[in-house]
Amino acid sequence: MQEFINTLFDFSFKEFVTIKIIKVIYGIGILFAGIGAIAVIIKGFSAGVLAGILALIISPVVFIIYSILIRVWLEVVIVLFRISEDVRDMAKKSE
Repeated sequence: MQEFINTLFDFSFKEFVTIKIIKVIYGIGILFAGIGAIAVIIKGFSAGVLAGILALIISPVVFIIYSILIRVWLEVVIVLFRISEDVRDMAKKSE
């Protein structure tokens, strides 16, 4: 925990916080996707039975698509950070 706090307040940006909290960000994204899906279902049933059944069918599909998009976006972010770390390591080795 102390290491995370030190990294958080490192103004030289030698360590990346994003890599350490990416799992939490993914969990929050999934949580919001689930809350959104439940809200769509509730809104659908409040509009009528047919709209509720349609929301019940569509919302899991939208949840899965949203979850995939979150995952892909976060993987792109991680790849960019790993590329940065690899380039930094190569620059140190070439010195």
